[in-house]
Amino acid sequence: MKQQVHKPSPAFIAASWTALLLGAVAYLVGLFNAEMALNEKGYYLTLLLFGLFAAVSLQKSVRDRVEGIPVSGLYYALCWFALLAALLLLLVGLWNATLLLSEKGFYAMAFALSLFGAVAVQKNTRDLMAAGGNEREIPPLPSGE
Repeated sequence: MKQQVHKPSPAFIAASWTALLLGAVAYLVGLFNAEMALNEKGYYLTLLLFGLFAAVSLQKSVRDRVEGIPVSGLYYALCWFALLAALLLLLVGLWNATLLLSEKGFYAMAFALSLFGAVAVQKNTRDLMAAGGNEREIPPLPSGE
C-alpha cells in the first residue's frame, strides 16, 4: 500500500528555509566575530558542515526505509553514528572552550536550529517531489559502444 504524501504548505516551506538559514547564518556570523584561533574556528565550521550532512543523510535514509527503498543496515548505522558524533564533538568542543556560558549556548542553539532546518528542508523537498510527481528519472549510463 503506497502511503499518500501531502504537499507541504508554503508557510512550512518558508519556516523550514528560515530555520536553516537563520541557524546557519547566526552560527557563521558568531564564528566570524569570535575571538578564537583560526584552527578553532575551522573546527566549529567543519562541525556545522558535518552535522548538516549527517542530519540530511539520516533523514533521507529513514524516509527511504519508510517508503520501501532499500538502505543497507551499515549505511543506516553510519548515518546515526555521524550525527551523534557531530553532536558529541560539538558538546566536547564547547565544554572545553574558553567562551562565556551564553556564547556556548548560542553556538549550541544555532547548531540545533541549523540541523532542524536542514532536516525540514530535506523533508519538504521529498514531499514536493512525491506529491508533484516531478521526480526526474536518472538516464542510463552510456554503454561505451
